[in-house]
Amino acid sequence: MKKRIIVECVTTDKKKNNLTKLIEWLIYMLGYALVLIIVSILFKKSLIINNKYFGLYALLASIIIYILNQTIKPALNYLTLPLTIISWGLLYPLSNVLILYITSFILGKENFYLSGFITPFLVAIFISLLNILMEGLVLKPLTKGKRR
Repeated sequence: MKKRIIVECVTTDKKKNNLTKLIEWLIYMLGYALVLIIVSILFKKSLIINNKYFGLYALLASIIIYILNQTIKPALNYLTLPLTIISWGLLYPLSNVLILYITSFILGKENFYLSGFITPFLVAIFISLLNILMEGLVLKPLTKGKRR
């Protein structure tokens, strides 16, 4: 009677899982940086992103927007909830505009500049729509094949 000993290495699976999550996050950040670049091309006077260093500031802006969306946006949504209810959801992108202005403040006006209020409102809506399209059509199919 032979006995088999099976040894599983859990740490390598966790490392691979963490590496996969990091790669997926980087793919998302690159996709969102591309969305910001597209929007800055379409709205040339309202959203200006410094194009030095081949989109580095767009990538930094997408990372900052991601961090702000994870930390500050829930509080902003809670604070703007009465306005959102009164306007029947039309002012929901107001929190996105505030996130864009905070990003502009963090990166500085020479690297990420946002002007006005009405046009950034449209920019925020357009960014949201492009993010939905990018995530549904490009990013999810790309990262879906990597998961088991």
